[in-house]
Amino acid sequence: MMIDGRWVADDGAWADSDGRFRRAETAFHDRIGEVDFPAEAGRYHLYVCLACPWAHRTLIMRRLKGLEEIIPVHVVHPHMREHGWEFRPEPEPLYGFRHLHELYAKADARYTGRVSVPMLWDSQAETIVCNESAEIIRMFNAAFDDITGNREDFYPAPLRDEIDEVNAFVYEHVNNGVYKCGFATAQDAYEEAFDALFAALDALEKRLEGREYLVGDRLTEADVRLFPTLVRFDAVYYALFKCNRDRICDMPNLWRYLKRLYAMPAFRDTTDLAQIKQHYYASLTRLNPTGIVPKGPTMDLT
Repeated sequence: MMIDGRWVADDGAWADSDGRFRRAETAFHDRIGEVDFPAEAGRYHLYVCLACPWAHRTLIMRRLKGLEEIIPVHVVHPHMREHGWEFRPEPEPLYGFRHLHELYAKADARYTGRVSVPMLWDSQAETIVCNESAEIIRMFNAAFDDITGNREDFYPAPLRDEIDEVNAFVYEHVNNGVYKCGFATAQDAYEEAFDALFAALDALEKRLEGREYLVGDRLTEADVRLFPTLVRFDAVYYALFKCNRDRICDMPNLWRYLKRLYAMPAFRDTTDLAQIKQHYYASLTRLNPTGIVPKGPTMDLT
């Protein structure tokens, strides 16, 4: 965000005076398919960090829907430094920018808010379409079907109410729950978040007994949204975020589920555990002042 006229790093992780984590809101919410943003191949560009769980879900959906040739991807460096997300060693390819905040400023010269990934850019209108991951994956699910011919639906109408219910539960207590633990600044706030997180994981462990997916008998958006948190859990959240009651590998149904999803190319090929560890341990110096990245743990997801 901009402070005193300078762009400075902002990972969106902050706590209120009560010590409880509050996530900053996203600011851009247009949609592909609207009059100003028609679905066209090559027009839209996705900016991500491979370490970011919110960006990860968009990469998974992009792969599931066969959008690799339709929507180019540009990756920021995993280390977030003083001026936020950087493009290095090579600059961003459309404009030669070195920092993501330059694209945000190009979209809106008056913007002073959070500079986050994922971000979907319209190279024709030269503006940001959306920087909310939940909305981007919904667009990817259907907006380009007439171009690709891929009409597989990961948000099918008969399952939408249940998907929405599961998504809300998972977001509040798991996706965001690990951050509520990691960035709490008061003991009671941390313990409250910790208990809610593991109550939710216990509920998901029970839900996955005898079933392969979260909703129905097929892969849906709900699975796409849970996977990025689970795959980061043992490597990062267990230790760095103090989410240390159990690892995912200690919870047999969740562990089988995680490995089943990882076996699919859309999940496996978009997962980069090395960059994940580099980002969290080297960038979040409030939690890890030395910036030392641990060599472990060994994770066999095959």
